[in-house]
Amino acid sequence: MRDDHRELRLFLHLAQTLNFGRTSLDCHVSPATLTRTVQRLEAGLGHRLFDRGPRGVSLTAEGHRFREYAVQALELWRSYREEHPDPARLTGRLAVFATVTACQALLPDLLGPFRAAHPRVRLDLRTGDAAAALARLDEGEVDAAVAGIPPRLPEALVSRTVAVTDLVLVTARDRPDPGLDGPFVLPQRGLVRDAADRWFRTRGTAPDVACEPDGHEGLLTLVALGCGTGVVPRLVLEHSAVRDRLVVVPADPAPEPFPIGLCVRRADLRRPSVAALWSLAQVSAPSGLGPR
Repeated sequence: MRDDHRELRLFLHLAQTLNFGRTSLDCHVSPATLTRTVQRLEAGLGHRLFDRGPRGVSLTAEGHRFREYAVQALELWRSYREEHPDPARLTGRLAVFATVTACQALLPDLLGPFRAAHPRVRLDLRTGDAAAALARLDEGEVDAAVAGIPPRLPEALVSRTVAVTDLVLVTARDRPDPGLDGPFVLPQRGLVRDAADRWFRTRGTAPDVACEPDGHEGLLTLVALGCGTGVVPRLVLEHSAVRDRLVVVPADPAPEPFPIGLCVRRADLRRPSVAALWSLAQVSAPSGLGPR
């Protein structure tokens, strides 16, 4: 079924980022498509929603008003679409976001019981950069996300830990030196980058950063090419196509363990499909990975 609310979701993402490039990247649309979407909304409303100036993008007064409408409209639509269905005969669509690694390592066990119990629910699986997972969930683009859990989760979200993996330092197997002195290949943003920065602070050093790729898979490719030492979850390393070209660099102290959770919006726990996924995850979550 076509998503009739795609334009509202794109608008809400852009209203948060105020960055056309970031929204087009996170939502997997071209900049031209995003621009046309905003233009259609503005033409239909008869008002500008965004001001575009030398200092960047900002919401207009009408843009702030329309954001409130968009949030309410999407919430009402979700409530209407799934109001009082028979739990044994759930239908509709459940959109889940996960990284490629999580899809391979965690989702078969996590979604298997849900799929068996509710085969008429269409699973819409979306992949992308781990750093964008919670933002896409919070903005209503997906119904659930399997992602790293931050130390402080946004109030609107709840999470249930499904795995714990350690963070490891890796470098090219043929590198002559241990690699603890850099240069380093670090994620551009996200929870792994935050954890890496905290680790560097415990050592009292500032890293010499050679590259800052968006995704973990790209990071490991750059490390295998000899660009530097990377910091990644062990789960990602174990499922990487270039793992045979890499070695783990022992570190003392080691970076802190990395929890991975099933995350949903707190308000959506009353929706039958989300509630069903949540309850089945409670009894069938994969065991933790790596040291606790």
